[in-house]
Amino acid sequence: MLMALLLDAANIIGGLLLAIPLLGRFPVIARVTARIAPWRWLIGIIALVAGGYFLIVHLISGPHLFHFEVVGIAVGVILAWERLTGRRPLAPATPVPASTAPGATSHEPATAPTPAPNPADLSGPALLVAVFGIIAIIVGLQGLFTPN
Repeated sequence: MLMALLLDAANIIGGLLLAIPLLGRFPVIARVTARIAPWRWLIGIIALVAGGYFLIVHLISGPHLFHFEVVGIAVGVILAWERLTGRRPLAPATPVPASTAPGATSHEPATAPTPAPNPADLSGPALLVAVFGIIAIIVGLQGLFTPN
């Protein structure tokens, strides 16, 4: 039961981190993801371990392969990609919320803050990863309410 909860939590949190380009415009989500973004590789490893565990269990003892573990393994690979390969990450970096960006107050010098990317500007792999993040959130929420 604990492994199932870890897998569901990793899918939800990992999905939030992957969907930053689409959901990063919401201030609450931007603040939460900004705090957990440095730990994205750890969430990826947890998703890989939990998804791999259930993959092995369900392939050996049945009943069949479930989508929860496939999504968990994919989330884990995408989040831990930089640590696993040493190359640039597949998922985009965390945006700086406008309220915490440098120059957000009137008494600070105005510098160009790093805004969240506009969802209309997304294309290619960044859009694919962001949409997969939303799918991972839905799968994680579904896993919370599905009995083992």
